Amino acid sequence: MTLDALIARLLKIESLHAGATTDGERVASEAARTRILERIAALDEEEIEMRFTLHSRWSQQLFTALARRYGLEPFRYRRQHATSLMLKIKQRFLDDTFWPQFQELNAELAKHLDEVATTVIEAAVHRDLSEAPERAAPKQLALPVS
Repeated sequence: MTLDALIARLLKIESLHAGATTDGERVASEAARTRILERIAALDEEEIEMRFTLHSRWSQQLFTALARRYGLEPFRYRRQHATSLMLKIKQRFLDDTFWPQFQELNAELAKHLDEVATTVIEAAVHRDLSEAPERAAPKQLALPVS
């Protein structure tokens, strides 16, 4: 998948989560973002503080960018692990829009990055990327009982 195709796919995912009916790329994406922001403002509930644990640096960057896109401010408390991100967010927005959208975007990005890594490793290092075979563990010597 080309970079342009990946970007178009990611924009389409956002449009789907916003309930977009048009298919103009940037226009639909901005309209989707606007609809999502309006939906957040219309929610009549208090924000909750949530902790997310994201092990991949790519996932952390995507999460942070998506949160900021919707006017949210991800943060980390002092001494929290680098894999932890905090977010104050309305529960319904988290459940209905933000988290499903993040998961779908993250899966698409991970798939693309995996394809790129595989291509580079095959071209630059070695073509055989099959799993290492399993072997039986070496036999252990019996210890004398004293």
